[in-house]
Amino acid sequence: MKYYKFRSKFLSSLGLLALLTSGQGAFPQKVDYAAKVNTLIGNKGKGVSETELQFEAGFTVPGATYPFGMVQFTPTFFAPEKGFVVNQLSGAGCPNMGNFPSLPRTGELRQSPNDMKGFKPKMDNISAAAGYYHVKVDNIDCRLTVTKRTGMAQFSFPEKENRGTIIIGSGINANAITDANIRITSATTCEGYADGGTFCGISTPYKIYFVAQFDRPVVSSGTWSGNQLMASSTSASGANSGAYFTFNTGKEKRVQYKFSISYVSLDNARENLAKENPGFSFKQVAAATNKAWNNYLGRIEVSGAGEDRTIQFYTHLYHSLIHPSIFNDVNGDYLGSDKKVYKAKDFEYYTAFSNWDTYRTQAQLLSIITPKQMKDIVTSHLLFAERSGGSFPRWVMANFETGIMQGDPTSILVANAYAFGVKDFDTRKALAIMRKGAEQPGAKSQDIETRPHLQQYLEKGYMHASMQLEYTSADFAIGQFALQAFNDKKLYQRYMKQAQSWKNLYNPATTWLNSRNNDGSWKNFNDDWREATYNSYFWMIPYNLKSLIDTIGGKYVAEKRLDSLFTKLNATYYQDWFAAGNEPDFQAPWTYNWTGQPHKTQWLIRRIITEQYSNRDNGLPGNDDLGAMGAWYVFANMGVFPMIPGYGGFSLNSPSFSNIIVHLSGGKNGQLPAARKKILLYTNSL
Repeated sequence: MKYYKFRSKFLSSLGLLALLTSGQGAFPQKVDYAAKVNTLIGNKGKGVSETELQFEAGFTVPGATYPFGMVQFTPTFFAPEKGFVVNQLSGAGCPNMGNFPSLPRTGELRQSPNDMKGFKPKMDNISAAAGYYHVKVDNIDCRLTVTKRTGMAQFSFPEKENRGTIIIGSGINANAITDANIRITSATTCEGYADGGTFCGISTPYKIYFVAQFDRPVVSSGTWSGNQLMASSTSASGANSGAYFTFNTGKEKRVQYKFSISYVSLDNARENLAKENPGFSFKQVAAATNKAWNNYLGRIEVSGAGEDRTIQFYTHLYHSLIHPSIFNDVNGDYLGSDKKVYKAKDFEYYTAFSNWDTYRTQAQLLSIITPKQMKDIVTSHLLFAERSGGSFPRWVMANFETGIMQGDPTSILVANAYAFGVKDFDTRKALAIMRKGAEQPGAKSQDIETRPHLQQYLEKGYMHASMQLEYTSADFAIGQFALQAFNDKKLYQRYMKQAQSWKNLYNPATTWLNSRNNDGSWKNFNDDWREATYNSYFWMIPYNLKSLIDTIGGKYVAEKRLDSLFTKLNATYYQDWFAAGNEPDFQAPWTYNWTGQPHKTQWLIRRIITEQYSNRDNGLPGNDDLGAMGAWYVFANMGVFPMIPGYGGFSLNSPSFSNIIVHLSGGKNGQLPAARKKILLYTNSL
């Protein structure tokens, strides 16, 4: 295997990405990268509120998951007292999913668990690595691992306990649900289904199917519904329901438990379990998952910054590889956005698209190190749009567009994938979908409008400020995509012109960007900002910073305004400073490269990395948002940032590591396609 590398001590003050390795398939592993992952980073914190001075929560999952896996077998930030759930979006800031929680208890069950909030177990973490989680729940030893679509646990009960019980909630998840059922099918098995509840107040009525098996028969079992415990019952339905299984632990202390899920059917869930985890070898499953994680994590090799920084780096790379999530079963079946069952052939169908967050960082990272997966992710978006009204979604959970957040982020995500070398998808279909959302007012994905207020934006050139800035970035990306994929210069020029409509938001009286009323008059400068303030959003024109800087009086004025923004690094949504934990601010530190002060970019990013991130459970400055923040950290520590939407290059800072090697796979016979070799470098000359 050939490789090329640069050592940071030879770099200019702007830094450089230490490049490339070409090759196909798995990479040879000399290091256990999975063991360098601390899955506890980002699990704790206060959450976000108007009165808090910090976000101080990453909402990450501490438990076991597979690269891009369907299953997250983990405690959840939102309800850790319920035990180990089977699905959870990592880093999302609203309660979500958390279906079929399981919790081991000593002794026999004497009263109904109801909503499973009353146990309040003490959880003492012992070990947490990629694909593996070891924790004491009260005095019960619990070890968790996973495959793509299944989870597996070893529960070891205390020496003096003759009975041990495992509780499985069916009508319980992170929110209130109504449609649920569980059925005990034998002395060792059960199965059921449940709906998805809500997400950020939006209904997510997916149905998840669940089958489970124990490695030995129970001595007693039953179900519950609400406050009613039903011994020997074999089924229960509705909210706050579930089943329990009691084992003889007098001699054999260990009970093994495995499950699988499907979003299509119980039959498919059974097949997933039979194909991916037919036996009860916890060690074998954990070893296979460790190997899978090492294959992905080893695609970036770093050294020379100490153990603590290395652990953080691989943890954030790990966070970047949890989602999007595989949605099809082992037989290829998946539920489309039109609620019909389709079969994935020669590709994996994905879901869990937090695109308002991930288009800024994660899409580019996945395009570089996992191009095959990114191709499938793009294809999944095209199919979702095609079957849901012909326009792109913004934020997808299971097979539903939630409509969370704003802008047209999926157009940027697809353009970013293409710009960073992922080209093997239906580009004509992609451009048609982009154009429908950008040109046709009322275009929808399911019942969610892709670009609200589009008609005013097209006719008047102004609207809600933060939403418009997202639209202008999307327009720039669409123009780039039209030029790069089709050499369509006419369409390119049209979208470039539309992207410059940010200038209609510039208020010379305030020298800031402001929203405008329908009649063109200016709104208050605090109006219409989403999860940030006018100070932060001012810099969200990464595709034309030179013009922005010239507009306010040049580099010196821009530098002083940036200095003011960075007075504080951990602002909330409502404060007029930089928020390291929030996406609208992600690119701002690199803006100094456009003011002729690259040393300030380097100094500032070092401060953010050192002061806002740590190797602790509260070591994130905000929501990880399904890998968006993780990818930010990876790029920042490598000394590069994908600043411009739809453009395959980087703005630079000094890297944290003395040695960085990025392995790229793709091409025929191990040759890197020419297009994937063109990784450009932005400098302050742009």
